[in-house]
Amino acid sequence: MTYNAKHRQIYLFFLCVSLFFSCKQGNKPDVEGIDLTIKIERFDRDLSDGQSAALVKTDQLLQKKYGAFYDDYVHRMVGDLSYTNEEILATLYKDKAYKDLNQEADSVFKDMAPTEAALTQTFKYIKYYYPKIRVPKFISFISGFAVQTPIGDDYMGIGLDMFLGKDSKFYKAIVKSVPLYLSRRFTPEYIVPRLTETYAREELFPQKDENRSLLSKMIENGKILYFMDRVLDDKTPDAVKIGYTDKQLNWCKTYQGDIWAYFMQNDLLFETDFQKIQMYVSEAPFTPGLGEKNESAPKLGIWTGWQIVKKYMEENPDITLQQLMAEQDAQKILSAAKYKPK
Repeated sequence: MTYNAKHRQIYLFFLCVSLFFSCKQGNKPDVEGIDLTIKIERFDRDLSDGQSAALVKTDQLLQKKYGAFYDDYVHRMVGDLSYTNEEILATLYKDKAYKDLNQEADSVFKDMAPTEAALTQTFKYIKYYYPKIRVPKFISFISGFAVQTPIGDDYMGIGLDMFLGKDSKFYKAIVKSVPLYLSRRFTPEYIVPRLTETYAREELFPQKDENRSLLSKMIENGKILYFMDRVLDDKTPDAVKIGYTDKQLNWCKTYQGDIWAYFMQNDLLFETDFQKIQMYVSEAPFTPGLGEKNESAPKLGIWTGWQIVKKYMEENPDITLQQLMAEQDAQKILSAAKYKPK
């Protein structure tokens, strides 16, 4: 083989590789021109450092720096209006559990740079689709497992104590209030997906009160997960987006046709009874009535809604993300999706 022939083969090889990665990257829009850099404010550290100063001074400093978040923190997350700010601070500083939890969080989250980079990229994608959004401040804190991702007028909070890692000793101690099937998701990789979901649900696409049927709930939640598909890093596992184990996700894929048949045979799509609907859209270790030995995945209505929305977008490539999220006719989406899993 001549040099030119070899050279041409090598060139074609790299051209194919280049085209392959271009196609992969082409799933996401180019957002490099969007000017945005997210930094996470470490309220958890500022609060801990405040122990070395007078309570009144610490209170003033935290109030000045964190404003509305600080008010929500002392009066809604760890205390209430029956105590003064100084009293709540004094109680925290005397609490060994707070000190231990703060030490653990500081150890796990020494550097927030990877999380900041991932948040920056995700919110660039969100701004690409919704340029007029206001990107909130991101503030990390610990609250004794009171709240994970609170959202306020100008902030989103990151409850670091609820992302310590599934094997954290603290989660075994609170199993009565937070079961292990929930705390297994309290890992750092869940931070950006949970913040994205909270922002989508609370700020961009708040739930419609009139959407009462199971089908409406399925499509509503499916659209949120599809939105997450479009704005999260492509490497984010589907299991993390929906909060499944890999085993639960594989179960859904294996029995996708059976799940759909169950909904159809039991006339569940247009069910409006709240208690019945909750079985298919709420957190649980499994879904009653499906699968053997409690091996079924939970939230099967949400998972199925996600698959319907994916199919809808595949069947209707001219529909934009914005048009999808604005569409309120669940039946229209179902019909146009031609969803008939086997």
